[in-house]
Amino acid sequence: MRSTVVGSFPVETKEASNTKDKLLKVLGSYDPFKGAIRQAVYSQLDAGVDIISDGQVRGDMVSSFSKYIPGFKIEEGNSFIISKIKKPTGEISVKDLLYAKSLIKEYYNGDIPEGKGIKGIITGPSTIVHSSRITAFYKNKDDAIIDLAHSLKEEVKAIEKKVDPVYIQVDEPFLSTGMVNMKVAREAIGILRDDLSIPLAMHVCGTLDGAYKDIANFDVDILDFEFAGNNVNLDILKKNIDLFKGKKIGFGCLDSSKNIVDSREDTEKLIAEGVEIIGEDNILLDPDCGLRRAPMDVAFDKLKLMNDIKNQY
Repeated sequence: MRSTVVGSFPVETKEASNTKDKLLKVLGSYDPFKGAIRQAVYSQLDAGVDIISDGQVRGDMVSSFSKYIPGFKIEEGNSFIISKIKKPTGEISVKDLLYAKSLIKEYYNGDIPEGKGIKGIITGPSTIVHSSRITAFYKNKDDAIIDLAHSLKEEVKAIEKKVDPVYIQVDEPFLSTGMVNMKVAREAIGILRDDLSIPLAMHVCGTLDGAYKDIANFDVDILDFEFAGNNVNLDILKKNIDLFKGKKIGFGCLDSSKNIVDSREDTEKLIAEGVEIIGEDNILLDPDCGLRRAPMDVAFDKLKLMNDIKNQY
């Protein structure tokens, strides 16, 4: 059994304080988020997380990607599709992932232990398109989703080649809403999966009732769902476990909607139920969703609780 995170972590940016950083700021090269990445990485590792993220510190899950992709425009925090979607203008998350991976090596004095590491995370094409407003070129969202999948494939290839993560996670929260054409969404994920030599995961939050049969058929190695804040999903998993054979399950065992540390007793019980249904070898413990909204100390204590329980197995 290993542990991971869904992605985002609380962000605390710091102003340039020493002479070097002040000079970098004058030159326009100071990065206020670099310290936030370090804090996110070290907090996750100190809490005992096996497969970490870079903290996704630079913004919301949609604009963090769409602002780098031709065809999109960000205006007052909203994403608009204004022309044909093309390949990204450069690598989007690779630099932060490489820095985060260097911090893992630093943490372990140069050698990352087996079973530990980082994962690349991208926001899925269906979620980005459904979170954006189409103002030109596309007559429907489905065509935009497929074009965006081909665009995001460039980022997937760059992450795989340059970062060598444990796996890549695609965040598709919209798949549980009933608003998405599942056939098109599955085709889009297949584009991201094509020729990928490492495992692919897909995170879907929300209640799975009505969507789980379609989601179970996506060509991914890991399916990540929420269970701590959603008592419906555990019953769905239990009754339909045969649909998920051959896949590992990211098992959301911390309620990320509450900015308090979860009950140890309730979390232990939930994890035990998950292990009984899925088996220790096929379960990845993580929070239900990102922890961005939690205070820093609460986010850390939540992850520490999860890993303390993991270590009992």
